[in-house]
Formats: sequence, structure tokens, C-alpha cells
Amino acid sequence: MASRFPGFSAEGIDFLRSLARNNHRDWFLPRKHIFEEQVKGPMHELVEAVNRAMAAFAPDFVTDPAKAVFRIYRDTRFSKDKKPYKEHIAANFRRRGGGPHEGGGYYFAISHKSVAVGGGLYMPAPETLLAVRNHIAGHHAELRKVTTSRTVRKLLGEMHGERLSRVPKGFPADHPAADLLRFKSFIFYTELEPEIATTPNLLREILERFRAITPFVEFSNAPVVNARKKIDARDLP
Repeated sequence: MASRFPGFSAEGIDFLRSLARNNHRDWFLPRKHIFEEQVKGPMHELVEAVNRAMAAFAPDFVTDPAKAVFRIYRDTRFSKDKKPYKEHIAANFRRRGGGPHEGGGYYFAISHKSVAVGGGLYMPAPETLLAVRNHIAGHHAELRKVTTSRTVRKLLGEMHGERLSRVPKGFPADHPAADLLRFKSFIFYTELEPEIATTPNLLREILERFRAITPFVEFSNAPVVNARKKIDARDLP
């Protein structure tokens, strides 16, 4: 059965717009039921619809909505911005069994300002980053192919992320993948018009971009997947 999602209600998007103007507990708590019914509930339904479709092209990334959807509460312990709530709602789809910084994944977020869609490897752990760089060094032609495809460029633009000023230690400065090895995160990300959020087209727009970057996400996960296969092979009798 094809996935379906009618879009968020206008009331749900209006809630996020009002939250941006009234980001404090005294405003949020009396209206928490609106958030639950018009924002969080529909978001879980959307994640379920995405999961049903992803089962066909990225089955290892199907994620329980309770784990995929980020909490609305901000961690303000180390931030100068003490606003208690996020002004968007977002979901993240990581490879099953993987940690938050072990491999690439998919992401989307809904707010009154935009619909954000993307994916890739964000702030990987040092050992993961090194493994990915080693993988790039030996397969850079493959990475260039998947990141510069016409579909990816049209739907998500160019790969971006924080970069070093020089090629990292352990790799020659004249390596043919020098520009790629300098990346510290490997991200595709785009923002769509906010009006899409309240239409049935929302699901299609998300899935279209998820499908487009699937080869890229698989590439960014290859070092971790291969390492696990080697470990599993050693455990065989």
C-alpha cells in the first residue's frame, strides 16, 4: 500500500509560528495539548509514512517514530540562548544498530519558516571520520559520481560541511581527493517553502530527496558496515 500523509494542519504550523514569538514555559504549558495533537502526533504519522516507503529503498534506516522524532525541549545547559523550546520539529533516521556519530543518515524538519530536508554524516566521531576519509581516499571517483549526479544537484545542491584549511595528516597534500578529505562533516541539505508542510505533497518532497541521496548515505556508512562485517566474521566458529 502506498504511503499517505495529508500534511500538517494550519493550526499546527500556526502553533510553531506563535511559539517562535512566545518561547517560554508560561505560554507553552497551557497550550501543550495543541503541540501534542497538531504537531507531535502528525509528525509521528509522517515518520510512519516515510518508514513505509523507506522499507523499499533504505530498509536499514526504518526508525521507530519514538526514536526518530527529536524532543521539542532544548538543552540550554551550555548555551547562551536560554529559550526552552525548539521552534521546529525534526526527525532523524540512522542505520539500525548504529550510534549517533557512527554513520550517515537522513533528516527532515518542519517549521513555520521552511521544510528542511537532508542527510549525510554530521560531526562523526574521530575514529569514524578517519575510516570515512580512508574510504574516500580509495573510492573518491565513486563519491564524486554520487554527489554530482544531476538528480542530487537539482534536488539538494552541492555537498557541504565544515572543512579543514589543509588536507588532514596522514594523506598527501596532492591526493586527487584532497578537496574531499578536508571535509569534517559530509552533508546535503536544502530548505523548501513552508507552504508545502500543509499539503499532501510534503511526503513526496521528502521521499524524493531521500531517494536521491541514498547512494551517498550508503557510501558514508560503508566503512562502519564493512568493519562490522569483519568483526562478525571473526566471531564465526
